[in-house]
This record gives sequence, C-alpha cells and structure tokens, in this order.
Amino acid sequence: MSRELVSHRDGHVYEFSPEMEPIHEAADGESLTIETIDSLNGAIQADADLLDAIPEEVNAATGPIAVEGASPGDVLAVEIEDVRVTEEVGRVLTAPGFGLLRDDPDIEHPATRITRVDAESDRDGETEKEGNGSIDFEGIDVPIDPVIGTIGVATAGETISTLTPDDHGGNLDTTDMTAGTTAYFPVFQEGAMLAMGDSKAAMADGEMCGTGAEIGTEIDVTLSVIEDPDVPLDRPLVDTGDAVKTVASAETMERAVELANRDVVRLLAHEHGFSRTEAYLFSSLVGGLEISQVVDPQVTARNAVPSEYLSVPY
Repeated sequence: MSRELVSHRDGHVYEFSPEMEPIHEAADGESLTIETIDSLNGAIQADADLLDAIPEEVNAATGPIAVEGASPGDVLAVEIEDVRVTEEVGRVLTAPGFGLLRDDPDIEHPATRITRVDAESDRDGETEKEGNGSIDFEGIDVPIDPVIGTIGVATAGETISTLTPDDHGGNLDTTDMTAGTTAYFPVFQEGAMLAMGDSKAAMADGEMCGTGAEIGTEIDVTLSVIEDPDVPLDRPLVDTGDAVKTVASAETMERAVELANRDVVRLLAHEHGFSRTEAYLFSSLVGGLEISQVVDPQVTARNAVPSEYLSVPY
C-alpha cells in the first residue's frame, strides 16, 4: 500500500498552539510516512561541533497534520508501524545549564560525541535489534531502537514550545513512542493537528544528559479518530501490546506520577467496574511507575499496567 510522504521540508513547527495551520489533511484511517530532521536541524555533524546553549528553535516537529473528523473531546489514535533512521550519524551531547548533572564540575558542558550508524552490524552472528543495526559510541556498539522524542497535537489554550511536554504531548521523550506502539492523544482543536520529530536512534529512560542519539527518521503511521470516547482522555496514553501506559508531564516528578496514577485509576475503574477506591487499591498491585525524562522544562512519567489487567477503551 502506497503512503503519502509528509516531510519536514513541507513544513514543521517549533511550538504547539490552539491555532495551527496544517501542511497536510489526512483522512480518518489514512496511512502516512512522516520524514523528520534531527532535533538540532543538522547543526551538529562532528565531535568538534558544540552546543553552547539550547537554541530558541529546537525539536522541529513535522506537521501539523489535520485529521478529518477529529473534534474537541475525541481521541486521536496514532499507530506507529515503523521508525527508520535516515542518517549515517547520530549525535549525543551536553549543553550548559541542561541535563540531569548540569552542575557537575567534572562533566563537560558542552560536549559532543558523534554516533556513527552501522546498519549491517552483527553481534555474535545475530543482526542487531530486528535488523536495525547499531550505533558506535567510542568503540561500543549500541543497538538502534528508534524513538520519537516529540509528538503531540494542538493545545487546548496556551502556546507550548516543542521543548516542553504537557497534556497535548510534545517533548515527551518516552521510549515507548516507537514501532509497534499505538499512541492516543486527546483532541483539543478541530483536526487534532498532529506533529512529530526529535527522533533518536537510541535513548535510555530518563534521557539523563539531555539528548539521545539525535537523528533524522522516516516514520510510518496510521491515524484514526475515536469519536465520543466512553472514557475521557486528558493526557497521552500508549499501548505497547504488553502494557497500557498513562503518560503525564508536570513541573515536578511527584505531580507527574500523581497525574499518571489518576489516569490509571480512571481506566481501571471503567475496565473492572471498580469504585475509585477499589481502582486505586488495585493500581498499587498491578501498576508500575516509569520515568520517561527528567531534563525538559517539565518532567514526564508513565504508569504501566500489564495488558492482562487493562485494555485500551478506544
């Protein structure tokens, strides 16, 4: 099945807002390939290229893409079918005043390491990560496992930079935003206005230094609108096939995990006919808190419930 290509060359944004003009209008159920540029717009190509400060325009998100029929109160489902790296190098780096250990005097800020892509790499006779190859960090192979760092929809009210995550999604830096996952977003504006970018060839939960291996990608997705959902969705949700995970961002980790737990309680109550108290108690038996990132203007956490205990109600 042929897919229309939507590229960052067609248009991209550096902020999510209530008023976004689409560069493409997708039908409900349409499959697309979305081309993204690395989060620093190609500015870093060698170890000698240093980032003296976080740019005002960072994390270019390809889009927005309007989805036919999406209206406020609906849910947008984004089935992520494949994420492919499109460059021969990634880049992992530090910048002054950014990252979990930004005040450590023994860690250089700024610093850059180029991570070269070996798409044919093989370890112990087995191809890396389903044939994705690996990146080379100082002579050490790290399997390529591409992640979409920034993905979201038009906001309900304020304008939010692509550097910052919130209820609309945005810079979630969540390792579950990858091939095989379906992500769900609340729709706040007509058409939803989906945009994505800031991909990484590899990234650990937490994104501790402030980046993964930043790289350009091609992303295959199918977009679907869920009208009048039985359970309202306030923040992003991901279904990995093995688990359903609520995703929440806030100024503090305590608030982020609280929001993620509140969202799980609502879903568990709906799934099992529990009271809120029963759902809260049950969440403490089957849920699991995970850190997405701790370095953006807001932090992001998720609460994972195995699929045997929770299904997606959309």
